[in-house]
Amino acid sequence: MLLSARSCAERAHAGKSFMDADLKVKIIDSLDEVSITAWNRLAGDDPFLRHEFLSALHDTGCASAKTGWAPEFITLWEGCKLTAALPLYIKNHSHGEYVFDWAWADAYQRHGYPYYPKLLSAIPFSPVSGRRLLAETSGHRALLISAVLAMARDKNAKTGMSSFHCLFPLEQEAREMEKAGMKLRHGIQFHWKNRNREGCLYESFEMFLRDMSHDKRKKIRQEQKRIHAEGIRFQWLSGHEVKSDHWRFFVDCYNKTYRDHYSTPYLNLEFFMRLGESLPENLLLILAMRGKKPVAAALNLRNSHTLYGRYWGASEFVPGLHFETCYYQGIEFCMANRMELFEGGAQGEHKLARGFLPVHTWSAHWLAHPEFSAAVGHYLKREADEIDHYFDELNENSPFRRGHEGQ
Repeated sequence: MLLSARSCAERAHAGKSFMDADLKVKIIDSLDEVSITAWNRLAGDDPFLRHEFLSALHDTGCASAKTGWAPEFITLWEGCKLTAALPLYIKNHSHGEYVFDWAWADAYQRHGYPYYPKLLSAIPFSPVSGRRLLAETSGHRALLISAVLAMARDKNAKTGMSSFHCLFPLEQEAREMEKAGMKLRHGIQFHWKNRNREGCLYESFEMFLRDMSHDKRKKIRQEQKRIHAEGIRFQWLSGHEVKSDHWRFFVDCYNKTYRDHYSTPYLNLEFFMRLGESLPENLLLILAMRGKKPVAAALNLRNSHTLYGRYWGASEFVPGLHFETCYYQGIEFCMANRMELFEGGAQGEHKLARGFLPVHTWSAHWLAHPEFSAAVGHYLKREADEIDHYFDELNENSPFRRGHEGQ
């Protein structure tokens, strides 16, 4: 018979597994221990959870122990069948997460406590919401939560591991973690929904503009007119249409974006080229061309219903080129392919004026130190009130005319 979630959690800890006639929980540090077919059966059509995407991050050294992302995935087996999994990392910093806990780490340090290492369930460098508890049943999800909390407590007792954090889970998963004793944090992103005033898919970009207020519609048309006057046109490259020269140009632009912000890029050419080989059906590269010369590029991931805006860069500055390449072209692609949603990435209040509406995001947190846990809990309650007020303000300033479905 299956062990209960409680007994499983009590016996699960890093680096070990336990067996029963029907159940096995195992911590793995490499996806090589799981077949692509078995993992992707749980991942479904979420490109960021696919075996190919995560393996590319690990194998190219972008997310590895060397860069402070040591994989410690929790997997649940029934016999030889993988039935549930939790992507999990040991982190010794907070880079590449997009739910900022630097103030918490600073508070620990000022009081003489180590904040790192910590346990983190997230998609490295990808502030995209989706499942984190890869399980088919609520019972298996409960088991994963119990197992990771038991793992966090065990590591806290043995090595001083400070905490466990789960970033950008689905709301249902966040609520289940809250019931298990974790504290929830709210955030806001801006997403574009392919729905017109009648609730139908848009047929054209012009139809989309008609739903917007006069001022916003006028501004977008002016931005597009300037790009057209620059002689810039656009190419959409999917799958194997993206060749090595395209990848090199894109990565040069990607690296330049980080340099311009005095930062270091997380990802490398090898990672992107590997994605092009292993997940071609999930990639869209948008190139801005002046004649035969590319001047900017934006890389998106996709499945059948959602486009995910990820990375962008330009070899030269052209006013308005960012908005056209990253947003308007993505919106047109969604319309052309009858896709329902366009997630434009983290933050960015400027997206509101381009038709992206606010949505709530979630994260869940467990801190071992009782006093710090209580202090963080009080802070999160105050922060949630501020986020809710900001959310209401954003909706009051919607770029759409009254009567639009998004209102």
